[in-house]
Amino acid sequence: MFCEKAVELIRELHRMGDGQLPAFNEDSIRQVLEEMKVLYEQNQSDVNEAKTEGKSELIPSIKFRHCCLLRNQRCISAYLYDRLLRIRALRWEYGSVLPTAIRFHMCAEEMEWFNQYKKSLATYMRSIGGEEGLDITQDMKPPKSLYIEVRCLKDHGEFEIDDGTVILLKKNSQHFLPRWKCEQLIRQGVLEHVIS
Repeated sequence: MFCEKAVELIRELHRMGDGQLPAFNEDSIRQVLEEMKVLYEQNQSDVNEAKTEGKSELIPSIKFRHCCLLRNQRCISAYLYDRLLRIRALRWEYGSVLPTAIRFHMCAEEMEWFNQYKKSLATYMRSIGGEEGLDITQDMKPPKSLYIEVRCLKDHGEFEIDDGTVILLKKNSQHFLPRWKCEQLIRQGVLEHVIS
C-alpha cells in the first residue's frame, strides 16, 4: 500500500521518548524516495496519455498518486525536522560533546548540522555578556545554592575552578564545587549531584 513506509518513519519517532534519538533510518527513507519516484513517473505517463488521448478516466488515479506523493513528502519532512529538533535539544542537554552512543545514531549530514549549530551557539554566547561572553547553556533551572556537593562517577583528571584551585576528580571522590562549573560534567555523566 502507498505511504506505509513513510508513516512507519513517523511511528518510529513517536515510539521513542522525547530525549532519545533513534538510529537514522536510511533504508526506509530510500524506499520512500523510490516509491515517490515510481508514483511520479506513473503520473507523468498518465498525464501525457490523458492530454494526448483525452482519457478523463485517468484523472482520479492521477490525483490519488499525487496525494500519496504529497503525503510521503510531508512524512519525510516531519521525520527529518523532528530529528533536528531532538539533536538541537541534545546540544543543550549534553553540551558541545555528544556521547558516542548518540553520535552513532546520527547520519553525516546531521553531524554536520550539529557542528554548525554548535558553532553558531558559541559565536552568539561570545557576542553577549562582555569580554568573556555568557554561557547560556548553564543553569537551565534556577539554582537553589551556588555551591553543590558532587560525587565523581569516573576518573576525569584535574579540574580547575575560578580561584585557580586544581581539584583531582577521581572515581568515588566527593567535592563541594560551584554549581556552574560542574553542571556540564553532571550532564556528561562524569559527576553526580549528591543530595543529602
